[in-house]
Amino acid sequence: MSDIQEMEGGAKVTIRRSKTDQEGAGQTIGILEGSRLRPLSSVRAWLDAAQITDGLLFQRLSKAGKLLGPMTPDAIALLVKHYAKRAGFDASQFSGHSLRAGFITSGAEAGNDALRIAEVSRHKSLDVLRGYVRRANLLKDHPGASFM
Repeated sequence: MSDIQEMEGGAKVTIRRSKTDQEGAGQTIGILEGSRLRPLSSVRAWLDAAQITDGLLFQRLSKAGKLLGPMTPDAIALLVKHYAKRAGFDASQFSGHSLRAGFITSGAEAGNDALRIAEVSRHKSLDVLRGYVRRANLLKDHPGASFM
């Protein structure tokens, strides 16, 4: 919890270590509160419900509501698949990584600058970032639209 610093309109989040930062140099990203998804409000609701006041932010929860320790990548993947299925999607097409790919794709589809997206996704290469963008509509903003 000490890695999140709330500020006006969002929060600064420090990521201490990641797959691409094995040395643990850490990086800080901004999380926007927004007006639709409101992730910080959701985190506050989770902390209240789980009665977490310090330590690990996201933890596994037993059916009885007992905290079981840190979330694992497998546990996150199962949650993503569960909610994808509940939303009517084919759960086999989703993973924990779908959240990252979806964020990048949505940001690109909305016309956001690739460098700004990479600040949040922490991609070092724009070529790799480009591979994440899954065009939902190949004809949207087509470069030939003005003359075809």
